[in-house]
Amino acid sequence: MSPVRGADIACLEGESAYDVRWPWKDGALRPGLTCVFRLKNEAHNLPWVLPPMLEAVQHVVIVDNLSDDGTPEVAQRVAEECGAGERITVTSYPFQVSRAGSEHLATRPDSVHSLTHFYNWSFSHVRTAYSMKWDGDMVLTREGVSILRDLSWQLEDSNAIVAVPRHPLSVESDQVAWLDLGFRFLEPWIYPMGPEFTFVKAFEWEVREFPESTTRIVAPEGLCVELKWLDRDEFAHWSDMDFDTSRAPRKRREWQVYSALRDGLGHEVPGLHRIESPPGVHVVDHVTRTWLPRAERPLVRRKGRLEV
Repeated sequence: MSPVRGADIACLEGESAYDVRWPWKDGALRPGLTCVFRLKNEAHNLPWVLPPMLEAVQHVVIVDNLSDDGTPEVAQRVAEECGAGERITVTSYPFQVSRAGSEHLATRPDSVHSLTHFYNWSFSHVRTAYSMKWDGDMVLTREGVSILRDLSWQLEDSNAIVAVPRHPLSVESDQVAWLDLGFRFLEPWIYPMGPEFTFVKAFEWEVREFPESTTRIVAPEGLCVELKWLDRDEFAHWSDMDFDTSRAPRKRREWQVYSALRDGLGHEVPGLHRIESPPGVHVVDHVTRTWLPRAERPLVRRKGRLEV
């Protein structure tokens, strides 16, 4: 057996299994797109999240971080049910990771407790030329599946990055949810693999570097919803809750929407749309399979309901 190559980023704590070793150092990466999920207690979301993603990309990497709800087992089961068991890698990261905000800022980037090191280690499992960061609460529409499937080969050798708009969907019940079209949630999610595209520490969270000359592609709206369950703590990964002074305007918007819905004032938030699904259809399925595909483009951002 050949010896293990030395670490490219050695972790502060000396846990050699969690040193970062970049795959491109071992030879050329094969064409294609790998989606990387970093998950903690996302078992409830995965039956919606994983099937469309397994259709869209060549491989999926699941990195579980101390889940206690069976997330890794659900991920493997869903992949097997989709006939994609051989295209998913499930692994674990057994360290408490500093929450975004002040905890992250106080943690060295080479510590196993740092978001920066956690992300670099997670993406070191990618063996394709392109990788995609994705969250365990983000659900692709059918249009999203089609576009990502096309991008997975169109991006080859382009060195472009791709930003994907996402639309937060606050789920009130199995039949009712609120879609936020009043704020543009847009950030790059798809990057080439290589030494110029690694994660570094920023003030409140990790960021992925890329050269200034990199071509930036913006995907169309309506490809993805981000599930927010009103009966769950959607802010547990933040160490600071004072979003009024945060450098994250999208978090201010999420807090505004959550607070309004908690107080029964959702109809007063501009751009927030109440959606009710037909009997027997879960509202997440209704929004991703029917409502969004039928919505007029560009998506309307105004107070009140958007009829489709």
